[in-house]
Amino acid sequence: RKTCFSGKLLICHASVWFADRLERCVGIVQSLTNGLSEREANDALTANACKGQPQHEEVCLGLFTLVLTEPAQAQRSYRDLTLVNRDGMSIVLGKINQILMEKFLKLQDQPRTQMVWLVRELVKTGSVCVSGGDVSSKNLWLAESILDILLEQKEWVLKSGMLIAMAVYTYLRLIVDHGAPNLLPLRQKEVDFCISMLRDKFMDCLIIGRDLVRLLQNVARIPEMELLWKDLLHNPTQLSPQYTGILQLLTARTSRKFLACRLTPDMETKLLFMTSRVRFGQQKRYQDWFQRQYLSTAESQSLRCDLIRYICGVVHPSNEVLSSDILPRWAIIGWLLTTCTSNVAASNAKLALFYDWLFFNPDKDSIMNIEPAILVMHHSMKPHPAITATLLDFMCRIIPHFFPPLESQVRQGVFNSLTFIMEKRVLAHLAPLFDNPKLDRELRAMLRDRFPEFCSAPSPPTEVKMEESSLLDSNLLDKDEACYDNTEAAFSDDEEELSTKGKKREFRFHPIREAVLEEPADITPWLDQLDDSMKEKVQQLQKTSDTETQCEVMQEIVDLVLEDDFDTEQMSALVSCLSELFKEHFRGDVLPDEITEESLEESVGKPVCLIFRNLVLMQEDNSGFSVLLDLLAELYQKQPKIGYHLLYYLKASKAANGKMLLYESFAQATALGDLHTCLMMDMKACQEDDVRLLCFLTPSIYTEFPDETLRSGELLNMIVAVIDSTQLQELMCHVMMGNLVMFRKDSVLNILIQSLDWETFEQYSTWQLFLAHSIPLETIIPILQHLKYKEHPEALSCLLLQLRREKPSEEMVKMVLSRPCHPEDHFTTSLLRHWATRHDETLGEHIKAQLIKNNSQPRKRQSLRSSSSKLAQLTLEQILEHLDNLRLSLSNIKNNFFTQTPILQALQHVQASCDEAHKMRFSDLFALAEEFEDAQSKPPKSRRKAAPASSPRQRKGAAPPTAAATTEEESASSSASEEEDSKPKAPKRKRKGLSAVGSDSD
Repeated sequence: RKTCFSGKLLICHASVWFADRLERCVGIVQSLTNGLSEREANDALTANACKGQPQHEEVCLGLFTLVLTEPAQAQRSYRDLTLVNRDGMSIVLGKINQILMEKFLKLQDQPRTQMVWLVRELVKTGSVCVSGGDVSSKNLWLAESILDILLEQKEWVLKSGMLIAMAVYTYLRLIVDHGAPNLLPLRQKEVDFCISMLRDKFMDCLIIGRDLVRLLQNVARIPEMELLWKDLLHNPTQLSPQYTGILQLLTARTSRKFLACRLTPDMETKLLFMTSRVRFGQQKRYQDWFQRQYLSTAESQSLRCDLIRYICGVVHPSNEVLSSDILPRWAIIGWLLTTCTSNVAASNAKLALFYDWLFFNPDKDSIMNIEPAILVMHHSMKPHPAITATLLDFMCRIIPHFFPPLESQVRQGVFNSLTFIMEKRVLAHLAPLFDNPKLDRELRAMLRDRFPEFCSAPSPPTEVKMEESSLLDSNLLDKDEACYDNTEAAFSDDEEELSTKGKKREFRFHPIREAVLEEPADITPWLDQLDDSMKEKVQQLQKTSDTETQCEVMQEIVDLVLEDDFDTEQMSALVSCLSELFKEHFRGDVLPDEITEESLEESVGKPVCLIFRNLVLMQEDNSGFSVLLDLLAELYQKQPKIGYHLLYYLKASKAANGKMLLYESFAQATALGDLHTCLMMDMKACQEDDVRLLCFLTPSIYTEFPDETLRSGELLNMIVAVIDSTQLQELMCHVMMGNLVMFRKDSVLNILIQSLDWETFEQYSTWQLFLAHSIPLETIIPILQHLKYKEHPEALSCLLLQLRREKPSEEMVKMVLSRPCHPEDHFTTSLLRHWATRHDETLGEHIKAQLIKNNSQPRKRQSLRSSSSKLAQLTLEQILEHLDNLRLSLSNIKNNFFTQTPILQALQHVQASCDEAHKMRFSDLFALAEEFEDAQSKPPKSRRKAAPASSPRQRKGAAPPTAAATTEEESASSSASEEEDSKPKAPKRKRKGLSAVGSDSD
């Protein structure tokens, strides 16, 4: 068919229906105008549009689409559109808004350019203006294009006070992002525009409210802006006679429409979904996606303050949502704060969080604007006390430093906020927060000084979440507290809370079970798409509640699907029905409380498992096998939990014994298409829903899919992030019994390096699981070069305890000596000291080898503490530093490590060739070698007298060394000069810069 698209899609990956409708409208316009002159074409379009509303809409949309897709015809199509439309462009404006809100990011470049052209033309006729953007190349272009339109049509812009305020608010925010050298011309245009609007139309800009001050603060250092900023603070009448001063702005609450305009529609949709649909404890996958999509670049750090202002000022959940297990606002804000990597962005984010506190007026402002900040601090106290401390510190310090002339007003605003929080019982008492022993003394003292009224309370806080107009019913309290248990997860060193039964209270998130029965699933929209026989079976499945009967009906449905004449076009409708009917099955626990063969077999006797059972019983070359895989793949899109339910069935069911690899066929049939991605997503979903089931599946997953699991730090982190000490011990037992292998030699080092960024308990669990394996420690000893004593205490502690049990090898000694020397880092010294008392001879030989080897290499003098970004390289200076530390640590005990011949010979070798600076720095260490040298150079009689004081330690069954004949070991390692010196009656070698300390002759 002939269309104007000619293979050029208007929208990439948009809904087919949307694109088809526009294409159909274009076809109608073309059929009306083909072969006609411009005047005849216009008459034809007008006549058709006058027939009725459907025809009018088709013509308008057809011409609109031609404007976007055919630049050569755009001017003519737009002219026809202005002549034909009879509704003030409302149809076209509605479609423009729909595209901008839902599909603008999916537009190809040409329609995107034409959209801006169309907006420019509409602005000329006073119809519409759109603005927005970020720092990507396309949106930079969009920001500049819209700014050009605003400048070109300034007279029209000045007619709308709201448009002026919205444009100023937008571009003040964008100026911050446009500081790169290549963006300075654009930033200058934006600065000039904002100053012009603020100077000429300040009272229109005043409707922005207090956030105007926040945005101007961020750009006040730009020279042109600095003059405006000074007038704003000190010469208010220069801006407008009606403007009385900065307090007038700061006491005005910012409208939601300004806070919302700084987020793209897609961001807004995702945030609203997270705060209305995602359950608390299951948010990580959504946060990870949001992070990758919007917060992964350095420039995106500044977006966090926009997100926090939006959440505080726009997202105000209802009481129903507040009392449910839906992800709370404070949890999202806590995530945004903890993942912030820029100090400037972190400060701006904290200011955005507390901004409504500073001039809070209970009569004008909403409790919902200040609630997130107090709840972030309250719920972070146990799991992340540092977050709470930094927020409390910020709250105290912002009072005198925000604007000193208004310190008393800011103090009153914060006081009003805290008082209102207690009145509305967001928290019943603030003392457990302000006077918590987890806070350092200085901060607690500052809080007591700033807020003495809130630092004492007789009872612990009882939290009740609420809407600004009313309190929650008291019967919601227990449910609310259970919801927050997840965020107060504590490690084993925290205080143990005991329940009435005397058991430890589990600070783990437990999904809240609905107290009321849900209404029956509504599958009416899909039933009509099924043929009669399938429709009848699905209705039977819906009506019966008996599990056995449901299984029988489900088997009949599977049989219908496997018939040769099954119409696969109804597969999607069938899957939608099954997904709704089996919702409860996917919501409940899968693993029985007591695990036995009988209980496991009973747990897989649910109707949805009939699909799994039929798949297991089929041969892979059977035609029905691929049909059932397609059915599961469709179901997987509707209900992602089906993946780990299939894994559970393949492990728990006797019928599926040995068929675990069927999961790979399932993974390949899904839209994901590969085993690794599918497995990771399913295990993640399992982790979020049921930790017991995750531990139950772990041995099978690692055994059956070693290539996908043994190299995956992601999977290991999923496990250690949620298990408790009991589950950790169970996994270790599985490892030691041979049922589970979680590490192998070729990948274990890489995984352990990945684990260095994990939480403390996660790291300890990882090392415990590693030590349960029989992997030689030398395999992972290179990790020592990655470990910093302040940043990686968990790994260093585990390695220290394990290395003390090992007999030192050459590689171990080399890696231990490679660690940088630091006064506070005692790892190397403590380990060498332990080895010196247990394996002195072996350690001595290895240290000698390193000294000789590094002494023969060309030396580059450099500070061992200089570059921490590179892996440590073993140097002679480093070895000598560690040896000197070892000498000092052994000085208070009787130890003969430094009397060993190999060590002393190696020190002699180093001393003979090192420079004066090293001789002076390690003089005490080299003095030991000089004593040995003196002993070697004396006559036999004299040496025998001095033997108790200076001779090397004698080995059992070996004669003491003599001047006439050295041991083979001494001969092999000594230089020619040393052999000459060892002859009887040889004169002493002169030593420069060193005196003989404690020699026999003295």
